[in-house]
Amino acid sequence: MCKKYNCKAKVFTQMAGDLKKQVGTPDLFVLFTNTVSHKMVKCAVDEAKRNDTEIIRCHSSSGSALEQILEGYCG
Repeated sequence: MCKKYNCKAKVFTQMAGDLKKQVGTPDLFVLFTNTVSHKMVKCAVDEAKRNDTEIIRCHSSSGSALEQILEGYCG
């Protein structure tokens, strides 16, 4: 789905010890808050602030929710 909007994606489903190193410097963070831990959300938010990256939080982790986000951001 991200390729359709000419975006690259990294998907993290669990908190890894070196998550900060793996994230890199994205243009956009999409957090599906219903499916990740609070610790992971905090880490992502901290990294987004540090890199001045826009962050979008979404409770639903459905494909249509992601498509709406990408349409709004990339489309």
